[in-house]
Amino acid sequence: MSAAPSLLVFTDLDGTLLDHDSYGYGPALPALDALKARRIPLVLASSKTAAEIAPLRAKLGREDCPAIVENGAGILPAHAAPEAGAADYARLRAVLDGLAPGMRARFCGFGDMDAAGVAAITGLPDAQAALARRRAFSEPGVWDGTPAQEADFVAALAARGVQARRGGRFLTLSFGGTKADRMAEIVAQYRPRRTLALGDAPNDIEMLEAADRGVIVANPHGTPLAPLPGEADGRISRTSKPGPEGWNAAVCAVLSGLGA
Repeated sequence: MSAAPSLLVFTDLDGTLLDHDSYGYGPALPALDALKARRIPLVLASSKTAAEIAPLRAKLGREDCPAIVENGAGILPAHAAPEAGAADYARLRAVLDGLAPGMRARFCGFGDMDAAGVAAITGLPDAQAALARRRAFSEPGVWDGTPAQEADFVAALAARGVQARRGGRFLTLSFGGTKADRMAEIVAQYRPRRTLALGDAPNDIEMLEAADRGVIVANPHGTPLAPLPGEADGRISRTSKPGPEGWNAAVCAVLSGLGA
């Protein structure tokens, strides 16, 4: 490991670094180039799988940086390829399939669907949906039952060591871990002088609060995040512009403040 970087940046993808509709990052190129020129590591942190993140990481020229995958359930190490046949995912599916049949039947995970099924519920193109099914650590799915039945399902999984976390559309199962947990591991590795985290959704809150500086990127397509404690003292701020445009402005402002 080289000398500790002046800054370590963690970023969500969809709706943050990537445009909500086009999934492009063109408006963020000035800040991306500035980070690279200053050798500031950029850690992609997303609900996406390693198979989905690896091509983007390569396109950004950031294979030398780890990535946080599946909402913090795991890490894709620097220079590593996505893991095939991951043991954690197989174990997770075994726990799920060991539940009472009536309970199990109400949860339809990505592993219960083919790529076309995942494409239908996510809106992803078939090729991307196939990558979203290549899971290593967690299982998102849809629940078909009452809130009370869901509570029983979640409790049954918890008794077997599996956590269930509800996002916007999916109930996601894993053996635990958040973006902030994985962030702490990476910070311990790099030992940066400061950390910056950017995100736009509830699953980014722990990461935003754990950073020295957090930025909530405007998301006109979702429910705005409620005020966070760090906003009162200025440690967490919000962008006025959405997606990569807001991301670019925020990162450039931080770099300017560092004198970089």
